[in-house]
Amino acid sequence: MRDKRDDDRGTEFGGGLRFLQENLRKSGPAVMAGYMLIAAILLGGGIGYLVDRWLDTAPWFLVGGLLFGVAAGFVELARIVWRR
Repeated sequence: MRDKRDDDRGTEFGGGLRFLQENLRKSGPAVMAGYMLIAAILLGGGIGYLVDRWLDTAPWFLVGGLLFGVAAGFVELARIVWRR
């Protein structure tokens, strides 16, 4: 047999889950922007590192790749943030 207290707890729990779900949905673009920034830096640095090893020009392409990755990451970050 259910009483009034069980109904109240179910409503609070359900309301909390809806609140959590809505916040997670809204935070998706911010999380994605952070991952894109990190991925761009790692990809640019990795490509620069490989080119340096291939041409034996360390650390110039690594530095250039990192700078390019940072610039590309911030451009993507700005595009995601200012989309609204």
